[in-house]
Amino acid sequence: MADQKRIEDLSYKEASQELERIIRSLESGDMELEDSLESYSRGVELLKSLRGRLADAEQKVSVLLADVDGADELVCADPGKDDDSPNF
Repeated sequence: MADQKRIEDLSYKEASQELERIIRSLESGDMELEDSLESYSRGVELLKSLRGRLADAEQKVSVLLADVDGADELVCADPGKDDDSPNF
């Protein structure tokens, strides 16, 4: 695990794929205790990073969707609709 990229250098997709690999490895139960602890710690850091990135993205979307009055207006998409009308 010493040759791993720094978490902040990973793309969102790379970080999420690495986290999935770690989870599968931990669930298999085939790892030594020390390796499991190291993987778990890496997984926690990856999860924190991914959650932070999602929060940043949500904030950016919220700002982009701010209405004229400055209030945030998040509109959920309905996959069954073809028009751009808001879903209430």
